[in-house]
Amino acid sequence: MFKSLLAAAAVCFALISGPALGAEKPGLAVYGQLPQIEAVKLSPEGEKLAVILTNGEERFLAVRKLDGKLLTGVKAGTTKLRNVIWAGEDHIIMVSSQTADIMDLRGPAREYLMAVDLNLVTHKQTLLLRSQPSSMNVILDTPMVRMIDGEPVVFVEGVHFVDNVGVDTLYRINLKDGHTRMLDSIARPDTDGWLVDGAGEPVAQSLYDGKKGRWSLRMKIGSGWKTVDEAASPMGSYGLSGFGRDGRSVLVWRVDDDHTDILREYRGVGDYADLPGDLDLSGLLHDPDSLGLVGGYRLKGDDLTYTFFDPASQKAWDAVTKAFKGDRITLASWSKNRRRVVVEVDSATEGPAYALVDLDAKRADWLGVVYTGVDGQISPVRPIKYKAADGLEITGYLTLPKGRAPKNLPLVVLPHGGPEGRDTPGFDWWSQALASRGYAVLQPNFRGSEGFGWDFVEAGFGEWGKKMQTDLSDGVRDLTKQGIVDPKRVCIVGASYGGYAALAGATLDPGVYRCAVSVAGPSDLKKMLLSVRDSHNGEMSAAQRYWLRFMGADGIKDPDLAAISPAKLADKVEIPILLIHGKDDTIVRYDQSLAMADALKKAGKPVAFVTLESEDHWLSRGATRLKMLTETVAFVEKHNPPD
Repeated sequence: MFKSLLAAAAVCFALISGPALGAEKPGLAVYGQLPQIEAVKLSPEGEKLAVILTNGEERFLAVRKLDGKLLTGVKAGTTKLRNVIWAGEDHIIMVSSQTADIMDLRGPAREYLMAVDLNLVTHKQTLLLRSQPSSMNVILDTPMVRMIDGEPVVFVEGVHFVDNVGVDTLYRINLKDGHTRMLDSIARPDTDGWLVDGAGEPVAQSLYDGKKGRWSLRMKIGSGWKTVDEAASPMGSYGLSGFGRDGRSVLVWRVDDDHTDILREYRGVGDYADLPGDLDLSGLLHDPDSLGLVGGYRLKGDDLTYTFFDPASQKAWDAVTKAFKGDRITLASWSKNRRRVVVEVDSATEGPAYALVDLDAKRADWLGVVYTGVDGQISPVRPIKYKAADGLEITGYLTLPKGRAPKNLPLVVLPHGGPEGRDTPGFDWWSQALASRGYAVLQPNFRGSEGFGWDFVEAGFGEWGKKMQTDLSDGVRDLTKQGIVDPKRVCIVGASYGGYAALAGATLDPGVYRCAVSVAGPSDLKKMLLSVRDSHNGEMSAAQRYWLRFMGADGIKDPDLAAISPAKLADKVEIPILLIHGKDDTIVRYDQSLAMADALKKAGKPVAFVTLESEDHWLSRGATRLKMLTETVAFVEKHNPPD
């Protein structure tokens, strides 16, 4: 449980609510520690705020009224507090995670989610799904809150064991008395998602057969359940995307035969409608009261746009963005009537901060900055385009060190993870930290990145370690041609797939970089795929199929995997390498960096290895996140001095 700490939360909130102080050269802790504010959630009636705060290392939850009066505070400490969800005005569901290797469960350690109810009246904390027979006290997805007869009821997906097999099972929890009931009559082994309507009735169930790569949708029709659709989906389940525009139809984001995304509203067997294809959304917005779909958002190129179906709602959002003209605005939370809105405002010169907008009062109030100390210290970021060797256009972002002329600069290439992720415009703590030390930072959206259409994603299939890699060095050559960077002073740094790209830069694309830093990067692809299989009880999974599609391999036994595995190519390394890895990483296992370190040592190559104790794949802890950044900067400065 979390420790109540009203005074500490008050002090923490007071500290970050004040103005940011500039500095001649910010210390790395400004960037490397946890952000001062991680989340801000507005209560349904719009009268209270729940704020996840940190002091750089520890997390706190502060709950206050809009006038600033603190209602309560909770010290989470080093617990990984991931999310908070309002359940009425008097309850907050706190969602946290931890890495655990549970006895009697097959497979390696996993990251587990847990939920705690914080009662704001009694200040009591209650673990959800505690003491349920033949069940775990973990949750599998975001809790669904429904107000039934004026009382908050929470529906959560948990794990119930049937014949020693864990099944995704729906539970109903009345927060007033804590009564928990398992809705077990409709559970099936392949279940991977649920949807509950405003009256508290389960109405849809998503199922996925990972071995066959097949998805199906069941809906409650009348008094029974029927399968209303099914489809091949080898890369993963389509799942459920909430309710449709009418607040009753079931929304699924699926893909048609030509790989076009389709938003489909299901009402029953053979009864469905597809939303217009020109909406082109990447995220959805649902009304917090009716639960119906009201719009969505899309990051297309460098522009984040919000689209609302209702003209009045669109006008209201446009008024919000107009209040922060020139800044990038992201919706963080809103009240039940959507008249009070919390937004994250990302300023190109001052960094990100949270603000509360009252549409009825026509006013906006600052709530606090995300990173204290960066105001006035932010290096400029500009979008760039260049041609890859085969003519494909690559976009990305170039951060230039503040106060230095863009000429013959030292460069750090910082590829994103995924690989089907993407870099975005706005404040990036890692690139800003490197730029503060005098480096230009290149973040390319190489082929295979999302957000640029299916053809661009497909261009990455089979190009893992190949054209996905040379897309990075083609960017270096383009910046060199412009005279912006010095080609003799380039290093590559990355995490996850970006960590792999750093190792591939040292083994598969030699002569470009002076040093490489891999944070949680895969090095032995066959071994990585085997660990994924172990996590899925030895069966082929959607995750394996996803990786293999980018790797261009036919299966785990494909000999071509060795040709793009840096640990198998250690003898080709001619530059110093730094490996950094969290001991609790459940996505790319710690043994991937161990294998690379051993291979480099056996080959007599220069390598340093830093272990982040109790750290996961996402660098969730302040102390180890800062250690990663400090070690990275020291290594790059040693082997590629900025001056």
